Amino acid sequence: MSTAKDLCIIAVDEGPGAGVGQGDLSLVLAGAELIDLLAVQAASLDGDSIVPGGPAQPHDELVAEAGAALIRKMPYESVEDWLWRRGRDLSATYQAALEAAGQLTRGRRALLPFGNDHLEVAETPVRRRARSRWEAGEPTLLALAKAAGVVATRDEDAGGHQDEGAVEDEAVATVLAIVNDAVMQLEAVRQRRSIENAAFANVWRTP
Repeated sequence: MSTAKDLCIIAVDEGPGAGVGQGDLSLVLAGAELIDLLAVQAASLDGDSIVPGGPAQPHDELVAEAGAALIRKMPYESVEDWLWRRGRDLSATYQAALEAAGQLTRGRRALLPFGNDHLEVAETPVRRRARSRWEAGEPTLLALAKAAGVVATRDEDAGGHQDEGAVEDEAVATVLAIVNDAVMQLEAVRQRRSIENAAFANVWRTP
């Protein structure tokens, strides 16, 4: 499994209250794939540019696909450009992969991350692994989930909010910062379109 698939499982598992949008999740999934590529040295960062690495192959097929999609000629692609290019409809790709593997099943809950589909996470070792990372408060997974709109909470004796700890790897921290910026850009586009649509509608209502 990969960080991206773990994130998908958590997004579905947390239910409708998580407030996850497909566009946001797709951008964050592209960031998660890049973080996994960095982890196996299939890529590195030079500033905010993605430099393809050596022959290391990720175990996850979608992350391997992401590695094959890296720009291998200079000038290398920026992390921001990667998120928008690789992230296009990526949440639907992960949904299909998880369903095909039996990790997501059709159920009675209507969950936001994948539109109106009725999906549930199957009780498998894969789900238990994702939940273990989540409940342990793994900083990278929590930061990605927060960027995607998943509310990170857990039951504790004292109660309270589960905040991610510091991400120590500089390259991972760079990716996370750019992911957050991209999600904010997407939200700004949504708000601008909403205002434009409302203004257009008002024109037609004016006598």
